[in-house]
Amino acid sequence: MTTALPADLAAPAYGGGTLADVLPGAAAALGVPVHRGDLPGDPLDLTGALAGARRVAVLLVDGLGADLLRRHAAIAPTLAALATPAGDLSAPCPSTTPVSLTTLGTGLPPGSHGVLGFVTAVPGEDRALNHTQWADDPDPRDWQSRRTVFEQAADAGVAVTAVAPYAYRGSGLSEAAYRGAAYSGTVGAGDLAAGLLQALEAGPRALAYGYTPELDLTGHVRGVDSRAWRAQLALVDRLVEQVLAGLPDDAALLVTADHGMLDVPVHTRFDLDDEPDLLDGVRLLAGEPRARYVHAVPGAADDLLHRWRDVLGHRAWVVSREEAVASGVFGPVDDALAERVGDVVALARGTWALTATRQEPGPSRLEAYHGSLTGVELAIPLLLARGRALQ
Repeated sequence: MTTALPADLAAPAYGGGTLADVLPGAAAALGVPVHRGDLPGDPLDLTGALAGARRVAVLLVDGLGADLLRRHAAIAPTLAALATPAGDLSAPCPSTTPVSLTTLGTGLPPGSHGVLGFVTAVPGEDRALNHTQWADDPDPRDWQSRRTVFEQAADAGVAVTAVAPYAYRGSGLSEAAYRGAAYSGTVGAGDLAAGLLQALEAGPRALAYGYTPELDLTGHVRGVDSRAWRAQLALVDRLVEQVLAGLPDDAALLVTADHGMLDVPVHTRFDLDDEPDLLDGVRLLAGEPRARYVHAVPGAADDLLHRWRDVLGHRAWVVSREEAVASGVFGPVDDALAERVGDVVALARGTWALTATRQEPGPSRLEAYHGSLTGVELAIPLLLARGRALQ
């Protein structure tokens, strides 16, 4: 089978420096033994970096790619001045928010926790699940059955809180990714800063998680090379400054992200709806413009694979489900979860996006995207600040 990735795409090194390693390391620093199957408990040595901390806050800034942050360091001086205890980390595959948040929350690769894309097929049913619009069908405990790091920390007596937008409370994705944490709903950046600091005071040992989505949304709508995106980054920097100003002496703050992103110009947008040969035999088109899952009608998978490879050529890495799984991009994939991946997988290269202007008019109009395995999409920061007693 042809499983080798092209040179411009990379497989995340699960267990050796990915987003999955952040919460297990933070929990380990608080004395919590996190069970991750065959993966090491704390490959980033956050136990050493956080030595002495009794309270740890992990702030995830949606869309804050490491390359983007370096490029705009002057706009974000607070973030730029923070320590980097483990260098850049890697987002999971696909490099998209639902996959990343569940990877963070469980400490596991996507192939183990089962949230394998922005939109995935529901096996055995003629429908897809958009993980950002997920309520309670399928049941989050069935769809994502692995114990989260939050559950394991709570069982060990740590006060665990997820501080995130009020609108996401009780969603399927929140239940899948943050299960075990008390959910504190926020209504804005100032509320998030205050909520994180309050959560750090919830017990003698505390793990507080915060999430802010606005930078990613601004990037999608306006582009990452826009005045609006740069203004939003400055607001994120101010948010971090506010958290640092109130950080307890025995606390530490980790700042990370779920993925980077890139602008997609008009000339590298490939509209699938204008290519009937690519859609002939397609039962369900899932994924998103830079990470497509194609589910075939019975008997059409091989033909679809050849057609997608021939037509897309250099624009995407196009492989079968079996080839994608064997490549390791999802980590080891549980057999019961494999059908959530398409019969054909197409991960965009360069700045290409595989839009579908009639089937997906809204997503096809965005300025910036993510989801594939280029360096700018995968590289995410891990930044650290310590309270005064830990200096």
